[in-house]
Amino acid sequence: MNEIQSEIKEEPKVLFFDVNETLLDLTFMKNSIGKALGGRNDLLPLWFTTMLQYSLVATVGNHYEDFGAIGVATLRMTAENNGINLSEEEAKKAVAPVQSLPPHPEVKSALEALKKNGYKLVSLTNSSYQLSKTQFENARLIDLFDERLSVENIGKFKPHQDVYNWAARKMKVKPNECLLTAAHGWDVAGALWAGWRAAFVKRMGAQLYPLAPTPEIVEPNLKLIAEKLIAQKK
Repeated sequence: MNEIQSEIKEEPKVLFFDVNETLLDLTFMKNSIGKALGGRNDLLPLWFTTMLQYSLVATVGNHYEDFGAIGVATLRMTAENNGINLSEEEAKKAVAPVQSLPPHPEVKSALEALKKNGYKLVSLTNSSYQLSKTQFENARLIDLFDERLSVENIGKFKPHQDVYNWAARKMKVKPNECLLTAAHGWDVAGALWAGWRAAFVKRMGAQLYPLAPTPEIVEPNLKLIAEKLIAQKK
């Protein structure tokens, strides 16, 4: 992958960040979800893809529901399809750790370095404003961001192109002046198709979508991505 990456020509004006898995470690929530599914940790990817599927169903159907509510509903669907009894309250309890996820080890120092070097940092998440606020407060990252954006404002989920267009307008920049950092191939693809630039955090199990353009940065952690971006400031 590294051999086909192109060098960044100019620094982006705004750095956008996905939140869950990109910045915050989902391990605690995955453990909780696995326990709710009777120890069937092998069902975690199925639950997550089902949650994404129905967020896109809602978007295509022009119907918005809170991402957390979709997560609870699709967790119950996943359980039922595999012969596991799971009440709505049990599903809510299983998903609850999403509010207090720790950042990945390198995240805080990487964000601090980017901010110190003059970058504008903005989060862009499928989660609600309130949840992202709670997450950032608990992770002690909230002061590092210039703005926190949620899709609830537009009523559509990433990777719909309208989300990226709206976020660029909100920050008063052109699409090609935006760079999204994410650990999800679908999110990176959506940003690139919207005319944004992108950096991919290749965390364990994360893959780029082969039919989408290649992002200009692909690294295993945010520290290495930050170093490449900061190099453009010098």
